[in-house]
Amino acid sequence: MQYRTLGRTGVQVSTLALGAMNFGRIGNTGQDEATAIIGAAIEAGINLIDTADAYSDGRSEEMVGKAIAGRRDDLVIATKAYLPMGGDPNRRGSSRRWLVTALEDSLRRLDVDHVDLYQIHRWDPNTSDEETLSALTDLQRAGKIRYFGSSTFPAYRIVQAQWSAREHHLSRYVTEQPCYSILQRGIESHVLPVTEEYGLGVLAWSPLASGWLSGAIRAGREITTNRSGFMPHRFDLDVPANRAKLEAVEQLAKVADRAGLTMIQLALGFVTAHRAVTSAIIGPRTMEHLHSQLAAADTVLPAEVLDEIDEIVSPGVDLAAEEKYDTPPSILDATLRRR
Repeated sequence: MQYRTLGRTGVQVSTLALGAMNFGRIGNTGQDEATAIIGAAIEAGINLIDTADAYSDGRSEEMVGKAIAGRRDDLVIATKAYLPMGGDPNRRGSSRRWLVTALEDSLRRLDVDHVDLYQIHRWDPNTSDEETLSALTDLQRAGKIRYFGSSTFPAYRIVQAQWSAREHHLSRYVTEQPCYSILQRGIESHVLPVTEEYGLGVLAWSPLASGWLSGAIRAGREITTNRSGFMPHRFDLDVPANRAKLEAVEQLAKVADRAGLTMIQLALGFVTAHRAVTSAIIGPRTMEHLHSQLAAADTVLPAEVLDEIDEIVSPGVDLAAEEKYDTPPSILDATLRRR
């Protein structure tokens, strides 16, 4: 396992991070298997575990907490808040009122007295940067979080938050967690240049593109992945973007074969090859998945392979732009851009 510095924090983290989204209802991974996966990941050298309060309504955090008991001090624990936690309209977002409560809930579920990285899961258009950063700064000073970061923020919001922190003399986001894979490269043209400018650590989620780059999805095969079961529109081949993804996968499979790599090694090696990326977050549901992904821990793609990938999916291009989570609200809602 290789290690990189998380932004400018001085903290060393593994280039593969363990994502816990599939623990619980989402991935049907139970406690025993989650504990085994976390144990094996730690044994392999992974020291960063990423979860969120919204994953299976808090169950993921509880499972992580039980699995790390007795070895918490050796790990960098990251979690998130923002997404709804129940029907109450105030149990969501990034207001001070909610973040103070949400963090206490996460600490209780994780059974720890602090988290190393607390992330705002999405940009909250209803809450000012000053409100959110002020709350996070106070929680940091109270010793309940060591650092805080953003997740899936548009580039201009990352810049705005950095400016707000400086303007109001508050602590700043030190990481960004964007969606990034061979098939979704849009952040190369806007987010990653900004994270480099401000020295942010980058934890890339969905490096296997929701399973498209796992090797399980190929032309002529029925798509039966776990993700396709609850997100069928992302895999419907009647959708042009999905056909484009399948065509790219077929070409990428040939590149992987010629290089003597699995699709997973190609996909993870691509993400960690970018100089702005700190870690790629893997999200195994089973031990088999974990071992196949750990095989990419020391994968370094040669320049010619990276060039071949660029020929298949151009730098800065998203093959499924409508799947992005960082689109400005006015693009999605006509009433916000029209009088």
